[in-house]
Amino acid sequence: MISPLLSHLLIPFIIAMFLAINMGGSGTGPAFSAAYGANVIRKSLIPGLFGLMVFLGAVIAGKGTATTLGQEILSPELMSFPLVSIILFSVSISLLIANLFGIPQSTSQSTVLAVVAPAMYFNELNNEKLVFEVIPAWFILPLFSFLISFLLGKYIYRPMRRRGLTQSRAQNANMKPVWDGLIMVMSLYVAFSIGSNNVANASGPIASMTANELNISADKNFILIMILSTLLVAPNFAIGSSLFGDKILKNTGKEIVLFGKFEAVIISFVSASLLLYASISKGIPSSLVQLNVAAILGIGVAKLGPNNIFRKTEVRKFFLMWLIAPLIAFALSLFLTLMADRLGYLN
Repeated sequence: MISPLLSHLLIPFIIAMFLAINMGGSGTGPAFSAAYGANVIRKSLIPGLFGLMVFLGAVIAGKGTATTLGQEILSPELMSFPLVSIILFSVSISLLIANLFGIPQSTSQSTVLAVVAPAMYFNELNNEKLVFEVIPAWFILPLFSFLISFLLGKYIYRPMRRRGLTQSRAQNANMKPVWDGLIMVMSLYVAFSIGSNNVANASGPIASMTANELNISADKNFILIMILSTLLVAPNFAIGSSLFGDKILKNTGKEIVLFGKFEAVIISFVSASLLLYASISKGIPSSLVQLNVAAILGIGVAKLGPNNIFRKTEVRKFFLMWLIAPLIAFALSLFLTLMADRLGYLN
């Protein structure tokens, strides 16, 4: 017979696994759209490689972001199993909607807003962390991603292309293994960066909740609890990649801009480096989806001009869904918190 404590922990962990499946679908595009768009990797190989690198990234570099989401926006003492279940469920629904439309979505922004909702309801919101670190990074990092990729495309890629140093040599039989290998390394690097940031969307609240339910110190045992949570959460990224990755890969890898191998390396390196910096330096939950698409747009504008890029239907759909999905997570989390409190489940 299952003990009450185990049954309490089981429900949010199941929801966290469901969230990880949705995150895996959403994160497949940013991680492997460059390699897939450049015809370097088969779709069948992507889920396994993606899941492995996400796990490594979470274990090696995921503590900072998990701490932010588990302790620094909402007081960790309030992270009970009903409230954590509400938070994770709200994020899962918002991401499921985005995945069904085939739009890669910011898991971090949806999670942050899902945590902000009960924090506002209980008047426990850490405004300093949210207003001065997290929200500014959501605007600054994608802008940097776009500008860096645009400048690299304009002042390095375009001159090299005019001299025939990109396409012709990239397709040269002697250079092809080098370019293919470099793009694969970059794709794995992106998946590692996703692990350092996005797994925390589930493991951060789960770790604080587990510490509360077991009556142990979160400060002393947070890393261990996070690793144990990651062991359950991370493998589901590969499942989500298998279920939802096909449509998202098609949207991000094929339909925004047809890019070559040199451009694919730029896109992957810029977006992954910025996300890893956010994870390690400040523990800021950030959107690799938006960094990746911003880098793609930067290269696309340098290559084809702004009119040929921003008029594309997929680009408009991305911006719309990026606005809607986090708001859905916030509204659903706030509503469920209100209902749970009135019914006495949060006492």
